[in-house]
Amino acid sequence: MLKKKVLVFAATLAVLFTSGLLTAQKRQVVLDRVVAVVGGSAILYSDVANYAQQLVQERRQQGYTSDRDPMNEGLEALMRQKLLYSQALIDSVDAGGDINSYVEEQLQAMIAEAGSIAELEAREHMAIFNYREILRQQFTEQEYARSMQQHVIADVSVTPGEVERYFNELSTEERPLVPEQYVYAHIVRFPSSQAEAKRRTRERLLEMRERIISGKSDMGVLARTYSVDPGSAMRGGEYPAGSLSSLTPPFAEALEKLKAGQISEVVETEFGFHIIQLLEEPKNGMYRYRHILLRPTYTTDELMEPSKYLDSLVKVIRADSITFEKAALDHSEDNLTKMNGGLVTNHDLMMSSPSMANVKYSTTKFRRDDFGNGRSLQDYSALIRLKEGEVSDAFMSEDLRGNELSKIVKLLKIIPTHSATLEEDYTTIEEMALTKKQEDVFNNWLKEKIDGLYVYIAPDFRDGDFEFSNWVK
Repeated sequence: MLKKKVLVFAATLAVLFTSGLLTAQKRQVVLDRVVAVVGGSAILYSDVANYAQQLVQERRQQGYTSDRDPMNEGLEALMRQKLLYSQALIDSVDAGGDINSYVEEQLQAMIAEAGSIAELEAREHMAIFNYREILRQQFTEQEYARSMQQHVIADVSVTPGEVERYFNELSTEERPLVPEQYVYAHIVRFPSSQAEAKRRTRERLLEMRERIISGKSDMGVLARTYSVDPGSAMRGGEYPAGSLSSLTPPFAEALEKLKAGQISEVVETEFGFHIIQLLEEPKNGMYRYRHILLRPTYTTDELMEPSKYLDSLVKVIRADSITFEKAALDHSEDNLTKMNGGLVTNHDLMMSSPSMANVKYSTTKFRRDDFGNGRSLQDYSALIRLKEGEVSDAFMSEDLRGNELSKIVKLLKIIPTHSATLEEDYTTIEEMALTKKQEDVFNNWLKEKIDGLYVYIAPDFRDGDFEFSNWVK
């Protein structure tokens, strides 16, 4: 909710978070052996076998196969992970994820699956604290490896000339097929009782705050029970330590004023209403905190009121008594679009993700997948029922931050599926060119690191099909 990660291309680092989770059990019942050593780190046969099994299962679910032996592919992925982990420690590159949270979430999921801690210990043939440490080491290596790869490609960029050259070198068959796209406008209305709903939400949080301060309730329990922040609720409202610059301004300002253990007054942000607790004094500008997030809630009648308003407006638009553009200007409560005839862009999605906050990624064209990646699917459901120029009936929806609303949409244009061109699909081509350059930079870096590293591979694995032949010394 408050923090966003930048995802790098997955093809260059096939690290599966679940790949090592059964290793501990196998070590107890299978005679293991070392099949490779990278630097000073050994890779066991059971690690490779488990990774290979996960690769096969994943591909079966996705409906494709590979010509490579999964055992050999798994071994190379684990060797790459060991190298990246080692280099991250050398270069002082920090892990990007909250490792302790990953461990506890995985452990709790496995306890739930087994039925109890005792049953999990019996199944894994070890005490729960030992298994927790094994998981922590696995997640630690994976997170450091991911961070190291991202560090290697962090400064890679492409110029317009490189994008054009990349596109011109693609054969007709290699040029991507761009799926059908929609250009549309909307008019948005929020419940008129929004002020009253906000007041109710504030009072509810103030009551929780009083219960916590008086010792009647635990904040972590209340967060797990009532917070609507999916990123922290299951962890008792806690986020991993982070800088104030990574937080939305009102939240950061309130957090900065707190002393360790202190709970803030109710804070309003674009995401809703919060109470925040600073867990310990900040270290090196990094803040550990937890919060409870609530959003205004409405009765059925309150939610239906803006839809009735918009249904009346639709009749006027369809009767040509007012244009959609003029109706958007006069009646829409979406300040980002009302001045532009209601034309929908990905501006709100860009502002929610620092990785996209660049004007060159701005677009008014939306694919089917775009609606499933943060934009309301209700928009898509309404648009596919329309012809160009038609206006939908009113429907209830929500914005990217989960605020409930009603809207109507007008389908402005359908762009059929087509082979990508530089003129129409520059951003798509630019992303492909950047990914290819990142892969090349990373692969060249990795090849050089392998050349300078001690690597031992067991004889029965040396003849495998490695992506990087210099693994075999």
